[in-house]
Amino acid sequence: MSDPLKPVSIAILGPGTVGSEVVRLLTAQAEDLAARVGAPLEIAGIYVRDTSKDRGPHIPRDLLTDDASALVAKADVVVELMGGIEPARTLILEAIASGASVVTANKALLAQHGPELYEAADAANVDLYFEAAVAGAIPLVRPVRESLAGDHITRILGIVNGTTNYILDEMTMRGLDYDVALKQAQELGYAEADPTADVEGHDAAAKAAILASLAFHQRVAMDDVYCEGISAVTSEDVIAARETDQVIKLLAIAERTADGVAVRVHPALVPMTHPLAGVHGAFNAVFVEAESAGGLMFYGQGAGGTPTASAVLGDLVSVARHKASGGKGPHESNYAEHEVLPIEAALTRYCVRMSVEDRPGVLSAVAEVFARHDVGIEVVRQVPGQTHAGLILSTYSAPERDLRATVSDLEASDAVDEVKSVLRIEGE
Repeated sequence: MSDPLKPVSIAILGPGTVGSEVVRLLTAQAEDLAARVGAPLEIAGIYVRDTSKDRGPHIPRDLLTDDASALVAKADVVVELMGGIEPARTLILEAIASGASVVTANKALLAQHGPELYEAADAANVDLYFEAAVAGAIPLVRPVRESLAGDHITRILGIVNGTTNYILDEMTMRGLDYDVALKQAQELGYAEADPTADVEGHDAAAKAAILASLAFHQRVAMDDVYCEGISAVTSEDVIAARETDQVIKLLAIAERTADGVAVRVHPALVPMTHPLAGVHGAFNAVFVEAESAGGLMFYGQGAGGTPTASAVLGDLVSVARHKASGGKGPHESNYAEHEVLPIEAALTRYCVRMSVEDRPGVLSAVAEVFARHDVGIEVVRQVPGQTHAGLILSTYSAPERDLRATVSDLEASDAVDEVKSVLRIEGE
């Protein structure tokens, strides 16, 4: 009978909402996890800044340490759930240098310093896994990186931030104003006291950079992602969308075209017939389009301690199995050299909502502005008023630069009182 394999030692950095749940699951499912890995998983320690603070019933005090470097040095696998850039970056590099594999949920760190971490992991021949960094519990990184490795992904269209989806959904379904929906999200724990990273699109942009890098086999940094949040979306926008059988979603979009790769995050109108239109509450969903596989939909809980811990445990089982029995996950695939295109080159449809003078000749004057910039008008809707009328125009596909020039001229036109909003139309 063969000798049992020695335990795989696990270091946990950061026992917050997700980290505490990871520790609980490691303890509660110890036998099952050992059977799946082929060796026991043993928590070597849990790094915290303050060891005197009570961490709840699932965090044994005797495992707490404030010496992160010493803990990392003795671990086979390091699970980084601290968030932020430093000291997370330094500790991950220390872990890799000591021969430990790493599991992280830190999307901001990966979006900013991913190449450095990937190169270090490849040089040390250890794993760097990050399923939980993109869409919580949804298995997305592994399918894109491995299951679709033999295909050509052309487009990713996704709702990857549960906070903004909850806010927009409440505005749509219950008619709440943005400020009221945001406050409600904060009270329910979906939004932080400072919600900037979520509502201004930065969180989604970091995830978009990671997904684009995986999908298109090249490095895409967060600075390459055009980012626009939802704080300017009004109840009028939501009502106008509903009247045209559309809904507003904050989308992360990554596209590969003949000219290059474009990655952007912004609010968009989505037709009610598209699967993403039916994603409610704080859920996430990602629609992947590939040349051979066609359209694939990934849907599930995108945040929360238990769902995110599920993704962390999935990665942990994989890298621990490699440690126990040999092997390594896939290397970073970054052979492609597509040009990363600016937002001005993006090609999509638009909905322009404006207030105009209620007099003869206004519509032709507005149409002339669109024609001047070669932006075709597909649909026109008029909303009568006493002295001013509402005008909503949907365009055919046009480059962003042409649409921006059109809007600039509309704002300067005597016929237009105000351009109230411009929303891109996606998912058709």
